[in-house]
Amino acid sequence: MLTDFKELPDDARVWIYQANRTISDEELSTLKKELDAFLEQWTAHGQDLQAAYDLPYNRFIVIGLDQSSAQATGCSIDASVHFIQAVEKKYNVDLMDKMNVSFKNGEYVAYKDLADFRKMAKAKSVSAKTIVFNNLVQTVGEYKDHWEVPASESWHARFF
Repeated sequence: MLTDFKELPDDARVWIYQANRTISDEELSTLKKELDAFLEQWTAHGQDLQAAYDLPYNRFIVIGLDQSSAQATGCSIDASVHFIQAVEKKYNVDLMDKMNVSFKNGEYVAYKDLADFRKMAKAKSVSAKTIVFNNLVQTVGEYKDHWEVPASESWHARFF
């Protein structure tokens, strides 16, 4: 069952998929309809899942799930992964590669592979104060408070 992301409780689970490029406004328009349709029918063992999404910076797909009435199961998680894989194929975008880093570069969101980010840190092109996106957060509360943080406050700190 589709709900508003702002209505999810802080303990709702989140999955964050970062795109290797900006998703165009035209693509977002279609993607929103596809996300609406998927989340409206998303179930776990026949029970509706109360889920929502957020699309920050036209670079991320954040799926949130209120597990108070029904929890995600292996099959429902598999269904969401298959949905994301279909999005990757349709829009020719990489959403599943966890070996990349997104960070703020002025008003823009930059995207680099981990090796390049490490080199940038050594060259002092980015610093411990650089705002990074910590896609390892697991709840809506963490997403609100600890997703956009200085690199020093996330797993990225090891590069400085």
